[in-house]
Amino acid sequence: MRMGYHETIGDEAARMLEYVETGTTDSADAPMEVPASAYTDAAHFEREMATIFHRLPLLAALTAEMPSPGDYKAMDLMGKPVLITRRTDGSVAAMLNVCTHRGMILTPEGHGNKKRFSCPYHAWTFANDGKLIGVAESGKFGPVCKEERGLTTLPCVEAGGIIWVSLSQDADMDIGKHLGGMLDDLDEYDLARWHYCGARRIHGANWKIAYDGYLEGYHFAAAHPETIHPRTFSNIMHFTAFGPHMRVGYPQVSIREKLGAEPRERWGHIENSGYDFVRTIFPNVSIFFAPEITQVAQLIPGPTPDRNTTNLLFIRREPPRDAEDAAAIEGMMDWLSDVVDREDYGVGLQVQKGLESGALKSVIFGRNERGNQYFHKYVDYLVAGDANAQPPVL
Repeated sequence: MRMGYHETIGDEAARMLEYVETGTTDSADAPMEVPASAYTDAAHFEREMATIFHRLPLLAALTAEMPSPGDYKAMDLMGKPVLITRRTDGSVAAMLNVCTHRGMILTPEGHGNKKRFSCPYHAWTFANDGKLIGVAESGKFGPVCKEERGLTTLPCVEAGGIIWVSLSQDADMDIGKHLGGMLDDLDEYDLARWHYCGARRIHGANWKIAYDGYLEGYHFAAAHPETIHPRTFSNIMHFTAFGPHMRVGYPQVSIREKLGAEPRERWGHIENSGYDFVRTIFPNVSIFFAPEITQVAQLIPGPTPDRNTTNLLFIRREPPRDAEDAAAIEGMMDWLSDVVDREDYGVGLQVQKGLESGALKSVIFGRNERGNQYFHKYVDYLVAGDANAQPPVL
């Protein structure tokens, strides 16, 4: 990793230690209120989908999920069937997973390796770059311009060990501009070389309720008394923003001991030893580099305001060493997904029910919930679509 990166992380570790020593946390200037309808109103939800999720680059897959030529991933992304492939030359492509004959879903959801895809309805065949290469019984069918009947392509780029897709044909896919310093952060890990362990799927409330939970540790003591809180201080956070994306620091209860055992110039090298980070990539990603395994949460809103589907994708630097190690990986994936599902998303579903009751006109975020405030300001900024407005600043 670059020295500048270490220095930045080391400075953030020092701030977390200061917060622990002084009993303080990274804070906004004042509390902030968000209308409760932002979590429940269908019209507001549709504006968010149109201005955010249908415009911005979205994490669709990890490079580790499909590292080899011919690999593919078929998935539902925002209600659209999407097919991502790795072509012969190693580049990636994204298409709507829809046969151009009669609209049949071309291949079921999941992973695999194919050079071509044959439609299960009438056996039209497509290359893994989306080109139509075969029409079944073409002599009887009649003339077809194959060049005009390829699969519908989507903007797609691979960077930071992630495959990014936009559902808008005219999307700006300058991923360096979109991610800013967060791409530098991801590149330090060289995620493209990591091993894909598997996935778990959970279901939760409105997408912002889910995202809110990734942005603060205020709830650790109450919601995670036996899982997270024994390791990590509750209500002590540090926030670093890269555009709408954030690196949220959480000091461990061992931070004094761990940092005290290392020279100051080493403090940026010991993530997971004294402190942890949750990285959020707007609008649908949370990444937690745990010591044992890394969890990447891919959050997909809808189909209605009160729902989201979250795919928890798990990777680590090396493949399983043996059967015992593989079993341990499965156990860790089960444990992590169960914690998120039961202790975070379970709470979120109750929050959704509470907000839909009409009991509150607004939700209040405290000074300590600075990351949440920044997130909601960014959502409002994008939904407003004011070309003359300046983006929020943390």
